Amino acid sequence: MKIHLIACGGAVMHNMTIALHKKGYEVTGSDDEIFDPAKSRLASHGLLPEKWGWFPEKITKDIDVIILGMHARIDNPELQKAKELGLQIFSFPEYLYEQSKDKTRVVIGGSHGKTTITSMIMHVLNDLNIDFDYMVGAQIEGFDTMVKITEQAKITILEGDEYLSSPIDLRPKFHLYKAHIGVISGIAWDHMNVFPTFDIYKDQFSIFIDSMIEKGSLIYCNEDAEVKAVVEKSKKLVDKMPYSGLKYEVVNEETIVNIGGRKTPVKVFGQHNMQNMNAAYLVCKQLGVGDEQFAESISKFKGAARRLELIARQNGFVMYKDFAHSPSKLNATVKAVKEQFPNKHIIACMELHTFSSLNAAFLSNYANTMDNADEAIVYFNPHTIAHKKLEFISANQVKEAFANDDLKIFESSSVLLEELMAKDYSNTVLLMMSSGNFDGFDLKKISENIILKKCCPK
Repeated sequence: MKIHLIACGGAVMHNMTIALHKKGYEVTGSDDEIFDPAKSRLASHGLLPEKWGWFPEKITKDIDVIILGMHARIDNPELQKAKELGLQIFSFPEYLYEQSKDKTRVVIGGSHGKTTITSMIMHVLNDLNIDFDYMVGAQIEGFDTMVKITEQAKITILEGDEYLSSPIDLRPKFHLYKAHIGVISGIAWDHMNVFPTFDIYKDQFSIFIDSMIEKGSLIYCNEDAEVKAVVEKSKKLVDKMPYSGLKYEVVNEETIVNIGGRKTPVKVFGQHNMQNMNAAYLVCKQLGVGDEQFAESISKFKGAARRLELIARQNGFVMYKDFAHSPSKLNATVKAVKEQFPNKHIIACMELHTFSSLNAAFLSNYANTMDNADEAIVYFNPHTIAHKKLEFISANQVKEAFANDDLKIFESSSVLLEELMAKDYSNTVLLMMSSGNFDGFDLKKISENIILKKCCPK
């Protein structure tokens, strides 16, 4: 099998390139730019393109499959050549389905929590030596890649993103997987550049349910009113299994959760993670995992990359980074940290970075989302707004949208860094939240400098 991936440098696409290579296929790829970690990871497997760019002369009739990444444009010269030759062209979700037609497909969807739920399921199955294929949107401890495709695995675990599949396939990715076991964790409007109204966005979850295998299992969060309404409206013949958050308590900054009557200390925390954990528990139960097995395995789960990822903890100072950027994620993450550390001072800092978050029409959705922080900070870069060709937003607009009189707004990352480094971090949690990187902040180095300052103050 000879496969060529157009735009192979993306987070999922470079992992898929490696996964197909490991399966024994002859794999090539192209992209106009590739950055680390994709660059070094592709190079380590001998899969890094010799030159950046698009080379239609390399698209030949002997290629069995073209996989098209979302980063490629619709007029991509390699794509045009593949069309001329009549080659099979797939988006990566389409090809994942092709590779899992004979497997039990578990698809985790939702506006928030899907990466964490997927990661929890993968961690438990891996810990119990249950073989499975997978695709997940974050790096997870104990896994070399974010994609695995094999012949022998009978189960595939897929994170079901609602964003579009490719430039020539405008269907949401999770519509293509045809789940035997489906999860919907929450519905909160996102991706307004693709789904201009909340009703259109909600419709995608109804279509997801309709795409499921008949008599499959739909596991859904009944604590989310939007999810509950979508599921109850559906006439699809599936076993509807509602869930809420597992019961838990926080004792001395440690979360103890009740799983099947057994009290288990866990490393993740917050009400939203207790919901995520219950979804993972129900999926694992469907796959034959017992209560005691699940509790033992989940107690070792440290979380997915950039999902309340611990950066530093020393002498009363704690620092986390998180992918939170949408209103629902932001609110849940700040609330979780305050609940876990009720006696600490919480400094929450987030970056407006996505198309939706920088859109003036969407900003009002952020009202009161950072109110659980003792200090709330929002950063946005006006150049990012210009690059995305959006209407200018002012600091006053942002402050009004968040409905928080004490909110501090920064439009310069260097000024923000000065402000952060000048603070007193005694008995404090610093929570840094973004789908970007605050224009290149090295959060590990920042945490080390804060610790150095605390230990050796001038």
